[in-house]
Amino acid sequence: MLDFKEEVKKKIKELEKQLSDPDITNDIEKLKKLGQEHSKLSELHKLFESYEQDLEDIKALKEMYENKDVSEEEYQSMLQEIEKKEEETRKKIIEGLVSQDEYDERNIIMEIRAGTGGDEASLFASELMRMYLRYAERKNWKYEVLDLNENELGGIKTAILKIKGQGAYRRLKYESGVHRVQRVPQTESSGRIHTSTATVAVLPEATDIDVQINENDLRIDTYRASGAGGQYVNKTDSAVRITHLPTGIVVTCQNERSQHQNKEKALNILRAKLFEIKLEEQQSQLIQERKSQIGTAQRSEKIRTYNFPQNRVTDHRIQYTTHRISEILDGDLDEIIDKILEKDLKEKLESITI
Repeated sequence: MLDFKEEVKKKIKELEKQLSDPDITNDIEKLKKLGQEHSKLSELHKLFESYEQDLEDIKALKEMYENKDVSEEEYQSMLQEIEKKEEETRKKIIEGLVSQDEYDERNIIMEIRAGTGGDEASLFASELMRMYLRYAERKNWKYEVLDLNENELGGIKTAILKIKGQGAYRRLKYESGVHRVQRVPQTESSGRIHTSTATVAVLPEATDIDVQINENDLRIDTYRASGAGGQYVNKTDSAVRITHLPTGIVVTCQNERSQHQNKEKALNILRAKLFEIKLEEQQSQLIQERKSQIGTAQRSEKIRTYNFPQNRVTDHRIQYTTHRISEILDGDLDEIIDKILEKDLKEKLESITI
């Protein structure tokens, strides 16, 4: 494992050289990105040094025992303590080597869409939105609703959220895919169980460095907002629709009173969607290189089922089931997310030699 220490040290020196380059001192976004990477690798280097010290301490303790400088009881007690510390440090190093990608600490743009199932699907989509907002609150992350399309029953057709907090993408990127609910709707008089779906997409927030948008590639339309939103919403043409002509991607935003604010939020969403295309190309290449991959699911992939009659939530990618559906839908997602992270770490470990 210590062979990786020199690679990390080499990368730190390269980053320090880039950070001292006068040409990027005025590029705040690039400086921030390089600084974050430098900080992450510096912490990893400290872990390597701690791990190296643990190995030396074990070697020294064994020599003391062989020279009868410590008793059997003292030796076993001290050895157990050092080995425990060494194992914990080793685990942190492995996680740092294989579980992080350069976007993991970013904020996210999350899109939730009602799928099959009519009104029941829209109600389920609204429950998923609440679940993620409650999870953000548990993590002390900030959030805002960028766009919301509701129906008369209180359900949502589509919702676009921005969740801001350290590690937001790392912990929520695995939520992309189709979520399925099985339950008896309140409107069902015969008591039959219905199956409905909602689709979730999780994108790392993109910067101008990641995606450059040419204004000539955009068609921007304004219109009068509709739906719930207060007394000002329907009185001006504040809603914005942006069409990216090269890709045909259309984004809308109508939640703000100001046309300028809606345009900025719509551009933020568009930038994330264009970045998603770039990331999918990178992921396709990665999947070809690795046989096993949890990754971020395709939107068409069924990833999880919420079964109310059995009080069951099952994540199909890792074959994990918990009987805490109320707690999960109230935002207590760490149980499932930790299991997914653990599985992904094990799969990634197969691709490297420690």
